[in-house]
Amino acid sequence: MSITIIDYGSGNLRSAAKALEAAVSNTNLNLKIVVTSNPEVIKKSNKVILPGQGSFRDCYLGIKKISGLEDALNEFVLVKKKPIFGICVGMQLFAKIGYESQETKGFGWVDATVKKINNINKTLKLPHMGWNQIEFKKDFTLFSGLKNKSHMYFLHSYEFLTKQKDCIIATANYGNSIIVAIARENIFGTQFHPEKSQRNGLKILENFLKWEF
Repeated sequence: MSITIIDYGSGNLRSAAKALEAAVSNTNLNLKIVVTSNPEVIKKSNKVILPGQGSFRDCYLGIKKISGLEDALNEFVLVKKKPIFGICVGMQLFAKIGYESQETKGFGWVDATVKKINNINKTLKLPHMGWNQIEFKKDFTLFSGLKNKSHMYFLHSYEFLTKQKDCIIATANYGNSIIVAIARENIFGTQFHPEKSQRNGLKILENFLKWEF
């Protein structure tokens, strides 16, 4: 079985790959980890991780610049219905539209938008950076083995907003309640960085490796 980390110039690939290697070592699964932007390799993968670092617009344009990559991801997710894990901006790209820098279309896999965190009375520091507790909104297999209010590592100034309440599986408090994990069918994403969240993050990666959809 192969799991692919998408390389589209967003950075953060090394830490994601190393965390995934550590997660694999904690399982008895025979997994091959691939880091690539090759559409044909991606289509043949069993699972995909879409990392993201930087702005929504830059990340999505980075994907569109690679011939066949956008189509390959749409086929993987919408047609083949294989599991995908979006991390930080990777999750944000699941939305229909992002408003960072300027209005930019995303994949539209979830009816959502991405807007700057509501900085109430200018009392919040942006980006939202460091450790914060997450609150589970429903039981979900990828949180198996984790306690509610577990700490995860964040680094973002924009938040994922959706009226599809059924896909919200975790929130965190940062001035307001913000969405920090979503799931819909074969689609899973976290606003926090599991690869930087030590033991808790590794547990989520392990659960993703074992996830059967």
